[in-house]
Amino acid sequence: MAVREIFAGMPWWVKWIAVPVIALVVFGGMIASVVGFVIGLLFKVLLFVALVGGLIYVVRKFMSTSSSRHSDW
Repeated sequence: MAVREIFAGMPWWVKWIAVPVIALVVFGGMIASVVGFVIGLLFKVLLFVALVGGLIYVVRKFMSTSSSRHSDW
């Protein structure tokens, strides 16, 4: 028995409302944890990129000021 055969005689609201609501109730915690993990991972990646970019900016700024001081000698 295929899934289409099971849902063939059911009203539309069972397929499009009841089944997704039941799936959200059953798997809602798992879906929320996966979404939370992905958002946390994206935040950490953005934080890493920002910190590395800031470090590169500070090092370049320091190198440019120190090289100009050496040219004054």
